[in-house]
Amino acid sequence: MDQAQLTAEIKEFLLTEFLPGEDPDELTEDLPLISGGILDSIATLKLVLHCEERYGITIEAHEADKEHLDTLHDITTLVASKLGK
Repeated sequence: MDQAQLTAEIKEFLLTEFLPGEDPDELTEDLPLISGGILDSIATLKLVLHCEERYGITIEAHEADKEHLDTLHDITTLVASKLGK
């Protein structure tokens, strides 16, 4: 799976779970999700669990924060690094 496909999959999950009915074009790679109030702590945990289950990775507790998960780009970068891409 390449980076573009990974980004598309994660974007689709975010839209379905947390932004139903929103215009997909509004979810840009640099839209702040945690600091912008879109993802709260429970939603962030749900995102972490999804990524761990879907991609067979482990996201450490210190990585489940806005530094690593605030934007689609941040999330994709973290998951890709865990996948060795």
